[in-house]
Amino acid sequence: MWATADESREQIVGLYCQAWEHSNSTIKTLPLDAIGHVPWWPEERREVTLNHILVRVISDTQRHAGHADIVRELIDGSVGYLQGKDNMAPGDQAWEDHRSRLERVAREVEG
Repeated sequence: MWATADESREQIVGLYCQAWEHSNSTIKTLPLDAIGHVPWWPEERREVTLNHILVRVISDTQRHAGHADIVRELIDGSVGYLQGKDNMAPGDQAWEDHRSRLERVAREVEG
């Protein structure tokens, strides 16, 4: 989820609630082996089951809770699961661009 400096807390929380409702509806409606596609993943891994996505979201959520991974990254420069064992592509410019954009927006909000 991405938010800009001009979006209000109410807008951000509202969008999050919409995503949450959509997720709940999807989980209630589809079987765990339902096939979906993640268009920005590599071609050979784009086709996934709902079960795969749910496990991945749970894993990502626990990793990002409290933004502890960001603090660790600032300390040791490591991205991903463990120092030296990341899950990011080597030289992943997209990650660095994303991180820079987040930092820029945070500084804008900070004033």
